[in-house]
Amino acid sequence: MRNRGESRGGDPGTRPAGLSRRAFIGAGAVAGLSAAGLTFRGLARPAFAAQPSAVAPFGPVQVAPDDGSYARAVRLSTAKQGQPRPVLATYQRFASAPFPLYRSDDNGQTWVQQGNIVPPGSPAGIYLQPYLYELPRAFAGLPKGALLFACNFWPFDFTKPFPFASTNIQLYASTNAGLTWSLMSTVAQGGPPDTTNGATPVWEPFLLLHENKLICYYSDQRDPNYGQKLAHQVSTDLVTWGPVVNDATGTIYPQRPGMTTIAQLRGDLWIMTYEFGDPVNGDTSNYTFHVHYRLATNPESFGSSADIPLVDQNGNWPNASPTVSWSDSGGSNGTIIVTGNDEQNLFINRALGDPGQWTQVSSPIPAGYSRQTIPIDDPAEQRDDLVLIVTGAQYGKRGDVEAGIIALGESTKATPGQTGNTPGQDRHAFIASAAAYVIAHRSDY
Repeated sequence: MRNRGESRGGDPGTRPAGLSRRAFIGAGAVAGLSAAGLTFRGLARPAFAAQPSAVAPFGPVQVAPDDGSYARAVRLSTAKQGQPRPVLATYQRFASAPFPLYRSDDNGQTWVQQGNIVPPGSPAGIYLQPYLYELPRAFAGLPKGALLFACNFWPFDFTKPFPFASTNIQLYASTNAGLTWSLMSTVAQGGPPDTTNGATPVWEPFLLLHENKLICYYSDQRDPNYGQKLAHQVSTDLVTWGPVVNDATGTIYPQRPGMTTIAQLRGDLWIMTYEFGDPVNGDTSNYTFHVHYRLATNPESFGSSADIPLVDQNGNWPNASPTVSWSDSGGSNGTIIVTGNDEQNLFINRALGDPGQWTQVSSPIPAGYSRQTIPIDDPAEQRDDLVLIVTGAQYGKRGDVEAGIIALGESTKATPGQTGNTPGQDRHAFIASAAAYVIAHRSDY
């Protein structure tokens, strides 16, 4: 395997050798997009005549024959004449070549690896919890269509039983459709990975461009008032970041809201989903992680919104590591789509998040630890109810990374009170697995 150097605790904000940030976002950005077949002229939405035949449901199909989870994907906004819009996907794994990046040019039916996201020469460590994002407009010197990527970097420290020095939310950028990447900044730094209340790590980034500010949301254990909270910081230049702003906190110290994802609904309404960790019978090493959500008219003001448990009309709730998206289908309010770790079905709401209007839609795509849904919203498509799903293994399990497209269609009926949630989850087990893998494969890094 590729050796990325012997640094065990290198500065996570150190930019790899190569382009400076100024050079990266200058003339080279335009050249990079052109080389990838994404010219400024091509950044406009293609005309109907240039679209391929209509997409149809399929899957699951294999993205990567790997033991991966926390799958993330982005469907690019532009395509070559007469071809589908490309999809890029990645996932987390413990191996020394983190974040393999796969590309599909046929709406997710077949995939090829086009490289890895973390650049060669980056500090040695574990890179986890990916998030891919395409800029919807020019920002901070980068052109529309440039890609951003956030992750959590744990540099090595082999003097510790768990051989990690810190946790670091990092931001990367690409101007050639993901062929090469440059580290832009470290958004937030916390203590070593440790889910024990009182430890100080940061986790699970999510990106959103809003009103000429890039918002980076993440889970934060550094506040002594909370076991864990949800917070965000903003940047106007991709390098410097504003103060920490709270998005969700527990009502008592050991509660642990985590894993922010956000979608815009009709008009100015936004939804934020997250898991809400409650100790099982007071045992803070064992939590249930039911899915909750908040609604707001500004994605920077979720902290003042009400916390709402997500429960469907039959008393079922999704459990753990949720993601959310919004589809234009399903009526004037569109459709909110939520997925959790323990359920293969999707939870949907066609009433702008009305707590009493959640139902389920069946899915042949397996459940996964933080699987992602991407509505297929091209106006030229013959139907608007299709959703691409990219998934890996469920929490604590092994499995391939897979993808497929489903139709939202009609809601399904589930048995009242039926849930897929486990009695509880020990999140420290994931860190222990990472540590054991690194120690066993130390020579590979």
